[in-house]
Amino acid sequence: MHVLLRYLAVMTASTLLAASASAQSAKDIIGPSPLVAIENEAPPQLIVDPPLAEPLSRGLVFIQYRTVNLRVVPVFGKGALDVSPRIGHVHITVDDAPWHFVDASGETIIVVGLPPGPHKVLVELADPTHRVITSQTVAFVVPPKNP
Repeated sequence: MHVLLRYLAVMTASTLLAASASAQSAKDIIGPSPLVAIENEAPPQLIVDPPLAEPLSRGLVFIQYRTVNLRVVPVFGKGALDVSPRIGHVHITVDDAPWHFVDASGETIIVVGLPPGPHKVLVELADPTHRVITSQTVAFVVPPKNP
């Protein structure tokens, strides 16, 4: 009897979770279709996470980020300013370097080879002409290497 009750409880919980997950539409998860222009687009947003803990413990900096109301794609130039939904890319600066690198993949940012100690990475969301829209800085410490 107890086994049957547990089974029914698990099945009910699974059904409720599946129903709540399916309540979200594709648009809720992936955003608007890139095939239809958007009137009065909301301003772009940048969300940057701290580095992933496990790789950082080994001296590898993996920073995940996402954008809202802007698609990260490798398209550049003045003509791309009129694309809707809006497109852009990110500029990445490590430790206030006088230069940055550009990423248009939308994938995890990877920085390796930093010495142990405090560091920071500036992530800037930019339009197709490289004009910075918004930015976030992530500070972290690369731990000393174990002998």
